[in-house]
Amino acid sequence: MIALMPGDGVGPEVVREAVRVLDALGLGLEMVEAPVGGAAYRAHGHPLPPETLAVARNADAILFGAVGDFALDTLPRELRPEQAILGLRRELDLFANFRPAIVHPELADASPLKPELIAGLDILIVRELTGDIYFGQPKGIGINAAGLREGHDTMRYDEAQIARVAHVAFQAARKRSGRVASVDKANVLESMQLWRDVVAEVSREYPDVALDHLYVDNAAMQLLKNPKAFDVILTGNMFGDILSDQASMLTGSIGMLPSASLNASGFGLYEPIHGSAPDIAGKDMANPLAAILSAAMMLRFSLDDEASAARIEQALSQVLRDGARTHDIGGTMACAEMGDAVVAAL
Repeated sequence: MIALMPGDGVGPEVVREAVRVLDALGLGLEMVEAPVGGAAYRAHGHPLPPETLAVARNADAILFGAVGDFALDTLPRELRPEQAILGLRRELDLFANFRPAIVHPELADASPLKPELIAGLDILIVRELTGDIYFGQPKGIGINAAGLREGHDTMRYDEAQIARVAHVAFQAARKRSGRVASVDKANVLESMQLWRDVVAEVSREYPDVALDHLYVDNAAMQLLKNPKAFDVILTGNMFGDILSDQASMLTGSIGMLPSASLNASGFGLYEPIHGSAPDIAGKDMANPLAAILSAAMMLRFSLDDEASAARIEQALSQVLRDGARTHDIGGTMACAEMGDAVVAAL
């Protein structure tokens, strides 16, 4: 059973098209929809209701849209829409986030970088997803000794958290070009010194994989200067959040990047990385290709159906070769029209 969680903003629009593509494959997948984010808060008073979490636990995989609603940003933090995705990551232990950044030949001119810098680009970002500053305690806003409001968050990792995601990155690199770039800030942060030390220890188990260490500021610069020098980028939660969005623009649009968030058993949550995009929600302008590619990742990683995943990717490449373009990649096609095109190609 697939748990569908469309969520907020453009989430329902792009998930709808991904479902249409899955239906076109004729696989007979059972799908159950459950509310998350702002939509869940408005209906049930919480962004991740117990009923939704129960659906997630009983599913074989989750196909997720997006969460985020500016109208709810004044709620207590624990009730804001974004807590839904954080809660799912925590409750299901989805610690390994795969974010591929691939430049389709047909979209090389959509990138802000020169074609010769990004032609053939194929990067896999492996982001640790359940630790770091997003989950570390203590955190909060209080009054300090000087009587001033003070906010604090804690960047925290233990060696087991680092080692398990490092193994994931090295194993992925073995199936690619055999190179891992580990990104940290070990020169100023103690948690990142531990990160560097543990990654180096894990690397000894993978003598066939080359390891480089980069500080995050240098990594951000190199992604623009020489992006094809990267194969697998391994990094923590916050740095991965930032670098994967930067990498998305190398490909021409954040609307093109899918993601998979996996736990140790292979269960996964699959979502486009573009967020809820409230400025275009309901206008049929969103690019559904990242959601469709996320569905392909779901078939590959959680349902062990490589053939169907490849069919989706081949159909998507075909529609791009045929000139299909949504607004974010230089065209005028509506979200539903792009879904029509992929279904027709299938």
